[in-house]
Amino acid sequence: MTRILVDEEKCVGGGQCVMAAPAVFDQDDDTGTVVLLDPEPGPEYDDDVRQAARLCPAVAITVATP
Repeated sequence: MTRILVDEEKCVGGGQCVMAAPAVFDQDDDTGTVVLLDPEPGPEYDDDVRQAARLCPAVAITVATP
């Protein structure tokens, strides 16, 4: 199972994560920073989550797999 960690302090609100994996990430309406909707999404989201981590301009997303 994939586990996702986000560093909200590093997030610059670029929104790349939301575009890559909208079922897993959202953005706070007030601050624009990342909101993690599902820290352990199913395997069907693995590719999208990895893409989101690669695209993050602040490198604020960590994807961990056992």
